[in-house]
Amino acid sequence: MHSATATRQRSTMPAPTVALYQQVKDFIARKIQDGSWRAGDRLPSEHELVTQFGMSRMTVNRALRELMEQGRIVRVAGVGSFVAETKPQSTLLQIANLASEIRQRGHDYRCQVLTVERISATLETAAALELRTGESVFHAVCVHLEDGVPVQLEDRFVNPRVVPNFAQQDFSVQQPSEFLVRTVPFDQVEHVVDAVLPSTEQARLLDMDETQPCLLLTRRTWSS
Repeated sequence: MHSATATRQRSTMPAPTVALYQQVKDFIARKIQDGSWRAGDRLPSEHELVTQFGMSRMTVNRALRELMEQGRIVRVAGVGSFVAETKPQSTLLQIANLASEIRQRGHDYRCQVLTVERISATLETAAALELRTGESVFHAVCVHLEDGVPVQLEDRFVNPRVVPNFAQQDFSVQQPSEFLVRTVPFDQVEHVVDAVLPSTEQARLLDMDETQPCLLLTRRTWSS
């Protein structure tokens, strides 16, 4: 099945410096997102986090409390904090690792990078990223292939304030989605799914007929 995906990464306007409690939240969230800490794993104690970050117990406690309220961790009085079990949800509500899915099927995965550039945001892109029109954004286009057959076209915009080193990555080795999930803790994901006919250029890149419908998945993610 051929599919096309349009993906956007956005963040609200960041403060000049990241709040202390948010640094602790980001550290824990990143460990959970990249698989270092799995469901049921015990987190470092408040005392250990206080020592590691050099922050007050109140600051660390706030970070843990907010993570608990977001359903990411479970706190047991007198025992400690643990990574929460993942709640059942539709595959479309997750950020899937396409490369891993393809390799798990025993097939060959390859990412063909077509464009990685820094451009001025159009009105539509700026609105999606909550930036000013014309403000600088990263733009990447790549085709994902399974056994040499194009299966997904990715057109992505990234806020440079959130990921300033995005353009320096080798996405033929680590696909953009995987890099962002491992690098930027995200708090919210929005998906919009449509069945559409590809443009002439999209059909060419996906090696499909222009009259054949494809799946368009538009995704936005928020960080902090």
